[in-house]
Parts: sequence; C-alpha cells; structure tokens
Amino acid sequence: MGNYTRKSLENNKNQRSKTVSRIKQLRKQEVGVEILVDGIFKGDQALLAKAITLLESSNPSHFEKANTLIERCLAKPNDSIRIGITGVPGVGKSSFIEVFGKMLTSMGKKVAVLAVDPTSSLSKGSILGDKTRMQTLSKDPKAFIRPSPSGSSLGGVAKKTRESIIICEAAGYDVILVETVGVGQSEIAVHSMVDFFLLLKLSGAGDELQGIKRGIMEMADAIAINKADGSNLEKAKLAVTEFSRALHLYPPKENGWIPKVMACSATEGTGIKELWDIIQAFTEQNRANSHFIRNRKKQNINWFLQTVDEHIKHFFHQKSSFKKAQAKMLKQVEESKISPFYAAQVLINEITKEL
Repeated sequence: MGNYTRKSLENNKNQRSKTVSRIKQLRKQEVGVEILVDGIFKGDQALLAKAITLLESSNPSHFEKANTLIERCLAKPNDSIRIGITGVPGVGKSSFIEVFGKMLTSMGKKVAVLAVDPTSSLSKGSILGDKTRMQTLSKDPKAFIRPSPSGSSLGGVAKKTRESIIICEAAGYDVILVETVGVGQSEIAVHSMVDFFLLLKLSGAGDELQGIKRGIMEMADAIAINKADGSNLEKAKLAVTEFSRALHLYPPKENGWIPKVMACSATEGTGIKELWDIIQAFTEQNRANSHFIRNRKKQNINWFLQTVDEHIKHFFHQKSSFKKAQAKMLKQVEESKISPFYAAQVLINEITKEL
C-alpha cells in the first residue's frame, strides 16, 4: 500500500472518528434551527444526524422546529435520485447496498442510506444493525447511513423517512437509498416516495412463484436476482428468464418504462455496474418524457394527505374527551356488548359533536 493510500485511509478514519464524537456531543444539547440548516447545507454529517433526530422526535415542542427545518430544506434545489430497495429478509439487502454504495462513492457520488429496522411490538426496541453490517460504507466520508426504527409505521419505512430524504438532498447527497424492513403488499409506502423501485429476489427459494403474483411486482422498475454466484449462478439465470416472462403478464407502466430483470452478486460484485446503468437509463427516459417531475409532484400530494391523516389522528388522541369516550367503547367491545365497527362509529359521532 502506497504512502498516499495509507495517509488517505488514516485521514478518513480520523474524520469519521471526529464526526461520531460530534454526534455524541450534539445529542446532549439543543441546537437551533438556523445552526442545523447551515450545517445541513454545508454537508455536516453530525448536524444532519441531529436534524433527523429532531424530525423523529415525538416531543410536541419539536414539531414547529421540524416544520421550519423541512421548509428551508425544500427550498434548496437538488438533482438527486431516490431509490427504494426491498426484498424478503435474507435476500442480502444490506450487503447489496454496501457494494452498490461503495461503487457510487468511487464514482464521486455522495450517497445517503436510510435503513429501516423492524421494531418489536412488545419492547418497542430495535436492533438498528445496518451500520454494523455496512462497515466499509459507513467509514466512507462520501456516505451517510442513518438506521431508524420502523415503529408502528406500515410499509416497511420509518415514520419520518420522507422528511429525512428531503434534508439528505439539501445536504448535497446525489443518491438516496431507502432500504425497507421486508417485502409485502404494504410496500406501496416506500414506492410512493422514491423515483426508482428495486426489488431484490433470490433464486431457488420459491420467489419464482411470487413473480407471477400481482402487488409488489407491478411496482418494481427493476428486479435483481441477488446471490447469483457459485452453485446458484445457473438457478439465477433461470430465475431471470422466469421473472422476465412473468412481467409480460402485467400492463405497461404509465411512464412507458419496461422493467428490467437481471442477476447480480453482492459478494462477487457482478452485475452492480449494469444495474446502475439501468437506473441511469430509467432516469434519462423519465426526465425526457416529464414523468420524473410528475411523479415528484404526485409524491408531494401523497405526503400532504398522509400528513393530514397523522395530524387528525394526533389531534383526536390528545383530547381528554376522546380518551374518555374511547375507554368507554373499549370496555363494551371487550365484553362483546357492541361490535367494534359500530363502536367506532358511535365514538366518532360523539366526538364530532364537540367540533
């Protein structure tokens, strides 16, 4: 290893160490919005992490600050690409993202990874192990990895993932990767906040049959058969053929894009560059036919409607009269004196009389 390479690695290590130290210090103190905004615009990772913590806070006193922060960040122009990455547990999402992210940073891209970990419904705890699994990428100064608990949010994303995307873009990140908890019908949540939706699949694991089913397949802009190496290589090639046939059963996409199917291996690094070529081709086509902008506008509408729902829910649950009426209904439902459906209607009628 040359002196230059060794010195570069040492500098990166020192920089990461200083960033981690600053994050720990900032956790203990309240930071003003202006300082956060200025730090985000300068690409300060410690302040970016602090800003996301503010967004995720359930403290009512932080809501106004979070709203001001988002407003300021939305006003900053960006030219990013948002990529959603999903797949069943064990498909190798984290390994794929690390190799994919390192390739992008080697090309001079700044990459932000918003990794969502499942939250226990019992303890409410979360392992948040993505940073541990992405050890190489987490040390890259051009990469920012933020693991967040999914909490009670559906769709395999954290409650404030959309807002986190906005401030990462304001911090100058060119590629935003959103790694979801798993895969399922509720994955439409992440699809509604990204530009490109990548579905990772496995060969020889029953996933070929899933390819014939609707839902997640219809949303995918590309399907990558991961772990296409060693004895799995031939199975992966067969899976590519079967998934390609399955895609022909679906109607064409509104944007005119024809979903691509390919094989890749995060372990061997094969197919990763080809996948980036597909994403670039997708972006160029969708910018040319204006669908890229239309999709972003549609995302903003969905963001607004979901936020309205959240505020309405929060408004009612904070009212003491709602809590009292709800407790009364819950008792009757528990004792089977009233159906849950009718109880819900009675509860809403009682509360709306006060408005």
